Amino acid sequence: MRLKDSIALITGGSTGIGKAIAVRFAAEGAKVAITGRDKAALQATAEEIAAQNGEVIWIDGDVQLKSDVNHMLDTILSQWGTIDVLVNNAGICSPAAFLDIEESEWDRHMAINLKGTFLVGQAVAKVLVAQEKGGSIINMSSVNGLAAEGDQAHYNATKGGINLLTMSMALELAPLGIRVNALCPGFIETRLTKPLIDNPTAFAPYLRTIPMGRAGVPEEIADVALFMATNDSRYMTGHCLVVDGGQLIKLS
Repeated sequence: MRLKDSIALITGGSTGIGKAIAVRFAAEGAKVAITGRDKAALQATAEEIAAQNGEVIWIDGDVQLKSDVNHMLDTILSQWGTIDVLVNNAGICSPAAFLDIEESEWDRHMAINLKGTFLVGQAVAKVLVAQEKGGSIINMSSVNGLAAEGDQAHYNATKGGINLLTMSMALELAPLGIRVNALCPGFIETRLTKPLIDNPTAFAPYLRTIPMGRAGVPEEIADVALFMATNDSRYMTGHCLVVDGGQLIKLS
């Protein structure tokens, strides 16, 4: 087991990519804390992990609120006494044309995607520094942080910000033994994207941008997150790792 006895926090860990990462980490021996705002989904995912003999807790919390972030860390430390890995996965994406984006939607994307990544990353980093044993922080970015996509200006901006935040964190935390990397998925099949994927006409333009000819699945992102969380990537920090079926080749 590649994460045996490690403690991992996955924000947005109840569905999609976050859930796949939580399930994979637990299968590899990690004790997993999943957070989010949907209590029913959190409980269902926790029960699924526990049924597979994984050790898991779920915490209702909003990453854009510092009080909630502090509660997440307090709960994990009171339960397990330490933390080793953070996957900063919580995020939103509500497509809209640039000329139609409301200020409130801009602010919401910035608060959840970028500010949330900062707040949780800083809180976990402070714990890791105090523990003096290093650790791994994985910020969930996107190919949209490396190449612009139409109707996504607010989302693109947050993911580009996450990439630079990742590099800045890595620069300052590397001397303290803490690695920080960004994971940049392409088009992944989740409950949000499945209606589009199931519509061949609507999905065709997206499919033409993916050289491998298909959407990815959350488990393929979880495989890479596992690599980034373990000592297999021990000499990698400040990197934005693209997992997209070749999509960025065409987008750029």
